[in-house]
Amino acid sequence: MRKILGALAIGFSLMSANTAFSHCEIPCGIYNDELRIEQIEEAILTIEKSINAIKELSKSTKNPLAINQLVRWIDNKDKHASKIQHIVWEYFFTQRVKPVGLNDKEKYKKYLKELELLNKISFYAMKVKQSVDLKTVDKLRETLEEFEKVYFGKEHHHH
Repeated sequence: MRKILGALAIGFSLMSANTAFSHCEIPCGIYNDELRIEQIEEAILTIEKSINAIKELSKSTKNPLAINQLVRWIDNKDKHASKIQHIVWEYFFTQRVKPVGLNDKEKYKKYLKELELLNKISFYAMKVKQSVDLKTVDKLRETLEEFEKVYFGKEHHHH
C-alpha cells in the first residue's frame, strides 16, 4: 500500500509541475539551440503585440470588456517575458554555455560575452514586465541578435 501511495504521490507531483520551456538536464544530448532562439524571438514578438494592445485598450477603461482584455494582454506580456527568462536560465545558462578556463583566452572571452548577453536578455525581459515601453522590446531584440552572432558565430544564419 505504501508503494502505491508513493507512486501516486510522485505521479501527482509530476503532473502538477509547471511546464519547462527548455530541454531536460539528464543530459540526453538532444539540443536544438536554433529552436530556443526562435522561441525567444516569438516571445518578443508576442510581447510587442501585447504592449500595442495594452496601449490601445488603455484608451477605453470605462468599458468592462476592454478592462478584461487589458488584463489578459498584460498577463500575456508578463508570461512571455518569463518564458524568455526560463529559456535563458534553464537552457542556455545551465546547459549550453559551459564554463571555460582562463588558459584559452579567446574561448574565455567568448564565454564572458555570452554570459553578459544572456544576463542582458534576462534583464530586459524583467524590464518588459515593469513597463509598456517598446524601446525595451527593441533592446531585447537587439541583444538577442547580438547573442546569436556571438553564440553561433558571425557566419551563422538560422533564418
